[in-house]
Amino acid sequence: METKEKPIELRGSVWMMVGGENFGGPGRVALLARIAECGSITQAAKAIKMSYKAAWDAIDSMNNLAGEPLVERLAGGKGGGGTRLTRRGAQLVANFRIIEREHRRFVDQLSQQAQGIADDFLLIRKMNMKTSARNQFLGKVTHVKQGAVNDEIELEIGAGQKIVAIVTQESTKGLGLCLGAEAFALIKASSIILVTEDADAKFSARNNMSGTVSRLQPGAVNTEVVIELPGGGAIAAIITNESCNTLGLAVGVKASAIFKASSVILGVPA
Repeated sequence: METKEKPIELRGSVWMMVGGENFGGPGRVALLARIAECGSITQAAKAIKMSYKAAWDAIDSMNNLAGEPLVERLAGGKGGGGTRLTRRGAQLVANFRIIEREHRRFVDQLSQQAQGIADDFLLIRKMNMKTSARNQFLGKVTHVKQGAVNDEIELEIGAGQKIVAIVTQESTKGLGLCLGAEAFALIKASSIILVTEDADAKFSARNNMSGTVSRLQPGAVNTEVVIELPGGGAIAAIITNESCNTLGLAVGVKASAIFKASSVILGVPA
């Protein structure tokens, strides 16, 4: 009895990248679309079966990589306020839908041409970079100060904010870190120190990013504190629960995230 050969079919998804970093695909766009429909992060996350924390993490990441807020909070009232997409966020969702539709049509055409291709036909896809660093910022190199062994690299990430990193001269050359070059900065949340009153204080750490506490995620021992930065970005820190209580951290409190230049990892688009 002859076995009928099953045709090869091609399938694919559209993903957006910014500076080599994963900006998002259908899942994140679906989250934005649900926020537009529901006006609530909680309801949007529940609708696409995503945790509340994962939803906010995704939004923080997209805001940072976009260089401007895609989601904004509405003033609270009797109903407790809510959230909505900014004009840029709504435009992104609409354009992604168009791109996704055209991509689906393109893949369907390729799939028709793939009929009869041998079973050992290989589809090669490029692997996206993944990192455990909680904070990721995209920017451009604005200053390079060369040293005997290490170089100091200044990266402008938007809204007048800059991040300073210390890397070896070999890394500077290998990554092509020159003026105007696009690069991204990675900072682990555990490398960040939070302060609430630093008017008269002095720190040896080169980086100081100030903003307002927008979210707290307490755990058994530590608390994740997210600080909303000017321009719509955000930076997260992991501190002990005791430190969180001592500093009096709560939503709406002004705070600064301080970290050393040596704690910053720089990367460039592949």
